[in-house]
Amino acid sequence: MKQGLAFIVDADDTLWENNIYFERAFDAFCDFLAHSTLTAVQVRDVLNEIETVNAKLYGYGSKNFGRNMQQTYRHLAEREIKEDDLRHVMSLAERILEEPIELIDGVEETLAYLSERHDLTLFTKGHPEEQRLKLDRSGLGSYFAHTAIVKEKDATAYSRLVEERGLRKQETWMVGNSPKSDINPALEAGLNAVLVPHPHTWILEHQDLREDASGRLLRVEKFSDLRNHF
Repeated sequence: MKQGLAFIVDADDTLWENNIYFERAFDAFCDFLAHSTLTAVQVRDVLNEIETVNAKLYGYGSKNFGRNMQQTYRHLAEREIKEDDLRHVMSLAERILEEPIELIDGVEETLAYLSERHDLTLFTKGHPEEQRLKLDRSGLGSYFAHTAIVKEKDATAYSRLVEERGLRKQETWMVGNSPKSDINPALEAGLNAVLVPHPHTWILEHQDLREDASGRLLRVEKFSDLRNHF
């Protein structure tokens, strides 16, 4: 392991765009549903409830998102439920995998800078095959000494990762955009954390920041700002 600090880095909406593609799929779903009374916000509320329950059972990723939209369609459709319609709903989610990997500005240069000085671990949740495919397509894999994909990123998962990698908590920083999955559980596990906000962070990843943790919390405006601190 390199001398210096250890960084655990989130992937989706920290290194590359992700949620905007899910939101576009949802907009297309709303157009297809064409509900006579419910607004898009109200339809989204129903989908959010379904996703909250199903994420604990099945995890994340585009296919699970498609299943969640299918369940929402069955619940809200004002017409006969046809198999062709359900297949179309799933296709809206499957198209997400066809979207290009759009790196967030300054990410690759900053990873190159950090990887020369510190130990980097990519830590993401979601469907393992889907997440590995995105990492491969991103071209960023060479900057990371280790990659871990888990079903859920909670304090237990962070503690397990730190132990497996032999990291020192006081010298380890989690970098991500999600208060719920990146910042709060890392702080709870005794790590330090850097919040890199994203304007389109998934609503189910929103959470009040944990301020009274043992670790330190740093806020930056963009990923490239890490070069000013580390």
